[in-house]
Amino acid sequence: MATDLSLDSMKQFVADHFEEFVNRRNAAVIHRNMTPDFLDHDGPGGQPTDLTGDEKMMLGMYEAMPDLHVSVLDMLAEGDKVMCRNVWHWTDRATGQPMTFQGFVLWRFQGRRIAERWATVTQPSSNPGWA
Repeated sequence: MATDLSLDSMKQFVADHFEEFVNRRNAAVIHRNMTPDFLDHDGPGGQPTDLTGDEKMMLGMYEAMPDLHVSVLDMLAEGDKVMCRNVWHWTDRATGQPMTFQGFVLWRFQGRRIAERWATVTQPSSNPGWA
């Protein structure tokens, strides 16, 4: 089943998901936003996972990076997919150094929820320009 959401609605859904899941630290929102059989092709450690795996990953990130914040820089939508470019910022707890990584995420919608995710991210690096 394809989605019946408009392209703009899908983009807003993804932006809202990032805001709630990452910036507001609400890992449980994944159960509302994803289909029950959601598949993350690029989960923790680059391995495929499901809702539970992604939820556990984010809970670990909240603990390790209390000031974690993601910003969506660009977003494109076509058919039942949304592609976004984003940047993640946090402070390394051991060094106090500002850190960042960037990524591209492709989300596939089914109905009114996200059914699949693919992601490519850069290695974390220090970012002295962010505080």
